Amino acid sequence: MSTELTAEELGRVHLVGVGGVGMSGLARLLLTRGIPTSGSELKEWPHLTALKALGGTIFRTHAASNLDGVDTVVYSTAIPQDHIELVTARERGLRLMHRSEALAATMNGRRAIAVAGTHGKTTTTSMITLILQHAGLDPSFVIGGEISEIGSNAHHGSGDIFVAEADESDRSFLLYSPHVAVVTNIDADHLNTYGDLQGLEDAFVEFCSKVQPGGFVVTCADDARAMQMVVRARAAGADVVTYGTAPDADLRITEVRSSAHGVRYMAHYEGVPLGEVFLPIPGTHLGLNSAGAILTALRLGVAAETAIETLATFPGVRRRFEFKGTESGVRVYDEYAYHPVPIAKALHTLREVAGDGRLLVVFQPYRVYRTRDFQTEIAEGLALADEAVVMEVFGPGEVREPGEGGVALTAEIALPAEHKVFVPSWEDVPGEVVARVREGDVVVTMGAPPISLMGDELLAALKGREGTDGYVGRHSKAED
Repeated sequence: MSTELTAEELGRVHLVGVGGVGMSGLARLLLTRGIPTSGSELKEWPHLTALKALGGTIFRTHAASNLDGVDTVVYSTAIPQDHIELVTARERGLRLMHRSEALAATMNGRRAIAVAGTHGKTTTTSMITLILQHAGLDPSFVIGGEISEIGSNAHHGSGDIFVAEADESDRSFLLYSPHVAVVTNIDADHLNTYGDLQGLEDAFVEFCSKVQPGGFVVTCADDARAMQMVVRARAAGADVVTYGTAPDADLRITEVRSSAHGVRYMAHYEGVPLGEVFLPIPGTHLGLNSAGAILTALRLGVAAETAIETLATFPGVRRRFEFKGTESGVRVYDEYAYHPVPIAKALHTLREVAGDGRLLVVFQPYRVYRTRDFQTEIAEGLALADEAVVMEVFGPGEVREPGEGGVALTAEIALPAEHKVFVPSWEDVPGEVVARVREGDVVVTMGAPPISLMGDELLAALKGREGTDGYVGRHSKAED
């Protein structure tokens, strides 16, 4: 990896902002390896209880005293450099590491599978992990979400494989030197970091060049920018294999069918039929992710039957098409999508699920720059719903200029005025949703990480709030 240090050589580790899914996963991994670990966190994230149960020390303030006895301080890109704990670490001469550097240290001595790409990283990483587990390989893993079957986002395994989600948003994925590099797709995002699409593609080509001798690259043959990357990566000597519906894909999928019950397709590897693959979660894009997981597993020597059997029971990932529950005849889902491409894919799939019911999206934009730069495209995606409730942008450390944010985004959504609304106050969202939905509808909370907490509040608000004729809110079928 990019550092010669191993996790055990980090000493006592402190993570600044330990509650988020990425940092908490690293903390869990360190604790299960027996490394003394602490963290500071102001928000009440659900992972904190589990970290304390593993022996972690959690400080509910940010203070210099939190670093007493600490050897290594770990931070993420979201933490400002003038944060009191980073300033204190520098003053005391402590080792400072970005999360990706610390994660790279935990990978040393393992065959790393690093999964990158604009969309689908978490789901693909989770599928690969489960397949390897079912194959008896007990991989270590750190994922940007919790696999529902495991209930965890990290694990220290006994096997020699380490599966990790690799973040390209801040170039930190270039710190890894994996055995396998997976690139799900390349789409316009994080241009505040890369300047333009060419800069983004250049970074993915460099990522492929980091693969260790004897390793390989896996990518999607259906993605035009990924295939441009493939040409350059192969020219530089990389071993690249592809998956998708394209005729020349190494793992080709055909007869793809998505319904409310899941995705089915026929798979062929290097021209040899593997049989039918079933994924119990709808969405053709998730079918593509599963094909990438199968191809990765096959190249690592896992039997096709094991991969296909695993995917047939894939439980999903928290915040990725996650079913939260039903109240008053209204089904509530949660979805991490915040970029226009996955927003559209998720809402198309949820339309299948809604059937004769209507679809209402509660959207919390993620990052000021992304909302500003992709405002038109995000609005087009949200217009696929019947009703849109838009919250203010979640952008830690960013400055929102006048005319930017939730108000402007709401105005651009091509829905009638009565079917879209900007709700800046978190507390007002459940009441607004209850007033708009009726029995048979589907509601999805979508976007920035905090919105994942809204689903439970919506279900609580819906419970026992049925109106006349069995309908929840103020609308009736006669109004359509």
